[in-house]
Amino acid sequence: MKKRNIVLYFLLFFVITVFIKWLISNPKEEYILLAKEKSTVLSLEQKTSENEKKVPEKISYSFDVKPILSDKCYACHGPDAGTREAGLRFDTEDGAYVPLGENNDRYAVIPGDVENSEMMKRIFAKDVHKLMPPTHSNLSLNDYEKKILKKWIKDGAKWNTHWAFKAPEKSEVPEVNDKKWVNNEVDHFILKKLESEGLTPSVIATKEKLIRRISFDLTGLPPTLEEINDFTTDTSPNAFEKIIDRLLASDAYGERMALDWMEVARYADTHGYQDDLERTMWPWRDWVISAFNKNLPYNQFVKWQLAGDQIDNASLEQIVASGFNRNHKITQEGGVIDEEYRVEYVMDRTNTTSKAFMGLTMECARCHDHKYDPISQKEFYGMYSFFNQLNEKGRMEYGETPEPSITLGQKMVKEKLPFISMPDSIPKVKLMVMKDEKGIRENRLLNRGLYDAPGEKVPYILPEKVLPFSDQYTEDRLGLAKWFFDDKNPLTARVMVNRLWQQMFGAGIVTTADDFGNQGALPTHPELLDWLAVTFKEEGWDIKGILKKIALSATYQQDSKITPKLLEKDPKNELLARAPRYKLAAEAIRDNALAVSGLLVKKIGGPSVKPYQPPGLWAETASGQGLTRYIEDTGEGLHRRSLYTFWKRTVPPPSMLTFDAASRDFCSVQRQKTSTPLQALVLMNDPQLIEASIAMAIQVLKKEAFDEKQKIEVLFRKITSRYPDEIELNKLSQYLNEQRERYIKNDTEITERLQINTLDIPEDIQPKELRAYTALVSLLFNLDETITKS
Repeated sequence: MKKRNIVLYFLLFFVITVFIKWLISNPKEEYILLAKEKSTVLSLEQKTSENEKKVPEKISYSFDVKPILSDKCYACHGPDAGTREAGLRFDTEDGAYVPLGENNDRYAVIPGDVENSEMMKRIFAKDVHKLMPPTHSNLSLNDYEKKILKKWIKDGAKWNTHWAFKAPEKSEVPEVNDKKWVNNEVDHFILKKLESEGLTPSVIATKEKLIRRISFDLTGLPPTLEEINDFTTDTSPNAFEKIIDRLLASDAYGERMALDWMEVARYADTHGYQDDLERTMWPWRDWVISAFNKNLPYNQFVKWQLAGDQIDNASLEQIVASGFNRNHKITQEGGVIDEEYRVEYVMDRTNTTSKAFMGLTMECARCHDHKYDPISQKEFYGMYSFFNQLNEKGRMEYGETPEPSITLGQKMVKEKLPFISMPDSIPKVKLMVMKDEKGIRENRLLNRGLYDAPGEKVPYILPEKVLPFSDQYTEDRLGLAKWFFDDKNPLTARVMVNRLWQQMFGAGIVTTADDFGNQGALPTHPELLDWLAVTFKEEGWDIKGILKKIALSATYQQDSKITPKLLEKDPKNELLARAPRYKLAAEAIRDNALAVSGLLVKKIGGPSVKPYQPPGLWAETASGQGLTRYIEDTGEGLHRRSLYTFWKRTVPPPSMLTFDAASRDFCSVQRQKTSTPLQALVLMNDPQLIEASIAMAIQVLKKEAFDEKQKIEVLFRKITSRYPDEIELNKLSQYLNEQRERYIKNDTEITERLQINTLDIPEDIQPKELRAYTALVSLLFNLDETITKS
């Protein structure tokens, strides 16, 4: 009773304290932003609200008006006829001009007539029963949006096609004032916008930062000390270009590019669903790495994956490439309805293809017409039809490789597929591929998207607003691939160069890389996006060429320092007045530790491996069959690049998920960027990082000629790619001494901790010193600078 009273008294005191603090607090609370030189105070009153934005003199339908209509009006007046009200639609010009009312004497939009346009009366209505959007929709227009619509109608209500559905045009490279800053055409577009916003670009980053940045972006690995030294002492004007060329020519480049493509293609080493049995698709992964390293033109890269099996006299390599569309989940559960799951596989291929190559959310048209984009349900099933002619089952048997498939033996691989790294211990593998049997089933629309509700027959069609599917294309996947690379297709080139830009800057010119439709983000630099897209096509769909062009730009080479002015003016860095700063990818964080510690096994391709993982995870989610126990590899399998880590769909590698890797259940073209306490715990406790810390400690302690300062300096440079300053050196030396004192009394404990790894510890290294330096390296691995780009 006495304990409960004490708790109640404490709670009462706490509540009263909070209440008093609230009473005396300043309602105009200020945020403090700390710059390196001084503190800068920005009050809430200084922030510009949406309503205070200046209405542009010239209204663009695509960039000013349509985003408002799409967000606030399309739900009831958009493409979906099923939810459309009053017969009014704002996604088409004709639909907005339909007569309204009982006498058909009113119009929502009357060009040039603000007073009589019904839209204006409704959005400015005082009567909540007449107000649009209606209050029950939980949508509303702010003053700025109302002013935009009003000026649009006043200026003649000019319409235009959605920007992404118009074929890109190569505009003239804009003139800029600061001609000395620009390196190539990319900079002209970026600087033009910066100058119009009253901003100046940042200074060029130091050479140490540049080589680290480009190394991670193009290879996913850090530069070595030798590479850093060579670059910093190279005074030639094309020194950075030589670095770029070397990285693009390295085998690690193909691995880095394949990493993103694994998520696009939803690659995994298991089938998914309940039992989640193992599958063999790694030979296809080897092909992807090889294709990137050969710089296979993007049009062929996609064509082979979509329809390699349908090319005349298709080579074995082209057939292997078609495995792209067999990476989806497949069930082996008893009792499932075979046709239901077969339909799901076709749906998956349809959705993956549309997201990967068009950047559209076509899955929203599975059950009804798309609510925001001009994609009908019939057009969805038109695309579905291209993937509906496989002779496949919905349920596979245990131990079965689903058909269609091919068998690859050692001799065949050596003679025709040398890019596949087939171990001698594996005599042959069966690989799932694509192979149609035309006419095996009718292509029908599925009512409400249900497998057992077939509706009308559908022809081979594709979204007409993107590009009509005409008679010039064959009605198969090969025809689909040709449609994607028709010069009039507005999306294919834009979508890919946007993802390449995302790879280099952390965000695409269109930040919603998976949605170029009406609900997606507008491009921050539309003319630049189109210029890059057309250049990409003109230069033969050269991926390395576009990456090199971006890397050589002064925009890419800027320092990432954030000033108070930039933070206030452009908090998301959309204008790119500085280089971006964000966390490295999950795989790069692990691979960095392996590389700088000397543990990384630089072997290309082959079956997936099983590095360290917490015990018991697989058993927790297993049904009792299949992969119930995770057996760690030994030897080189522990230290391969993260690209090769075995991927079980139901239990993906936990450390990678913690650092925002996609689950690979479905196609993913963009990762989340989070910062959580779990990430810090992984960095401090992951056996892989602890082992790397021990390895680096052993290496530096072997250098007897080095004094303590030199040892710290070497470790710091290897991990961060730069020299520490004097303050940092002193702090790290102090930390090292603290670690020595902490463990000096218990050498037995030290020895036990250091034995939990696969490394041989030289007998002449004192355990106390090894533990202290291991702790120091672990600290360096945990620095923000280590795990953050720029």
